[in-house]
Amino acid sequence: MKIALLGYGKEGKSAEQYFKSHYKNAIIDIFENFDYEDIKQRDYSSYDIILRSPSVPPLHLSNESSVTRYFFEHCPCPIIGVTATKGKGTTCSFIKSLLDAHHENAYLVGNIGEPAIDSLDQLTKDSVVVYEMSSFQLWDLDKSPHIAVIGQLEPDHLNVHKDYDDYLTAKSNITRHQSADDYCIYYSHNSDSTKLASTSKAHKIPYPFDIPADIKSAITIPGEHNKNNAIAAIAAVASYYNISPSEYLSSKTSEIIEGLSNFHGLPHRLEFLRELNHVKYYDDNFSTNPSSTRVAINAFPNNNVVVIIGGRDKTDNADLPEIYEILQSPQVVKIILLGESGHALADKYPSDPRFTLVDSLQSAVTTARTAAESIATPDSPTILLMSPSAASFDMFKNVYDRGAQFQSLVKSLR
Repeated sequence: MKIALLGYGKEGKSAEQYFKSHYKNAIIDIFENFDYEDIKQRDYSSYDIILRSPSVPPLHLSNESSVTRYFFEHCPCPIIGVTATKGKGTTCSFIKSLLDAHHENAYLVGNIGEPAIDSLDQLTKDSVVVYEMSSFQLWDLDKSPHIAVIGQLEPDHLNVHKDYDDYLTAKSNITRHQSADDYCIYYSHNSDSTKLASTSKAHKIPYPFDIPADIKSAITIPGEHNKNNAIAAIAAVASYYNISPSEYLSSKTSEIIEGLSNFHGLPHRLEFLRELNHVKYYDDNFSTNPSSTRVAINAFPNNNVVVIIGGRDKTDNADLPEIYEILQSPQVVKIILLGESGHALADKYPSDPRFTLVDSLQSAVTTARTAAESIATPDSPTILLMSPSAASFDMFKNVYDRGAQFQSLVKSLR
């Protein structure tokens, strides 16, 4: 077998190892650091299969597939697929934690877990896969998951997708190939999520819906959005057992409470770090667009909030007015501007007295701390929140690097 592997990131490297172990005589040619226009012009006629990594757009060739498609074709068990613009990882983690409480043989794969192909040899018909699916993994998927969860959808990755319609078209593959035996769980407060769900032939379950107070109190991470992520997870696990959410809530209360309370949030997603001098520090460095920052700020309606914001904007600063509108929330009392979009905000709105422009993350943390401590009291702690609303590549390797450096600085405070 001769394979062209396009892209050599985490999933590409896993695919190489998988095919080397399963096809002893496989010839694998690896293509990386390429220009998309260049890769389209290559001659692939000698290859049995072209396998794209998630970030490589479809080439529309007859011998083309992707790592995600290959997994779906060979997976022996049900797949719970989750997509959204933000919140996919948290919803998947809630689902996995609930399944663990039921002692299911559950695997968490995709963006949030290990590359899906790494688990393929371990799966049996009695397993269940929870798959976090980005638009890149869904781009040309030709088999939809048994249970599809569609969270809130908003414009994102428009530096890769040609426009928002292209982004939504990719997302729609999570339900496009479902049957009446499948389930589609969708966020009913978002028109695009509802529209995608309407095309599915599956049994449809809108969320959010009411849940009992004792189950709601088991959700330990802050924000209305996280309550909704937990509700989506409840609907997904109920669907896995082929029962309604209400039946699941009433019959498995103790397991649901256990599953929800065992999940304490993901790194860099509104992650609580510490409290010092009546200031609570939160790391929301996975915030790379305005909607994430809006959600983070709205998670603290009753506290004064000091925000660190800014990075590499993915819209060529077209979303600065939206970001500034979000920062008008009454609880936002001080704004520390960092990075390229931070400078752009300072230039566009020079008269805002809450702005302080800094040139390093260390300076941002020091300045934010001083501002937060000046207004904090034992009865009313200040929230110090880093929620950049932008990508990290202007100053950091990636969002993990940005978040790790922020956490290191916060933990070093005395």
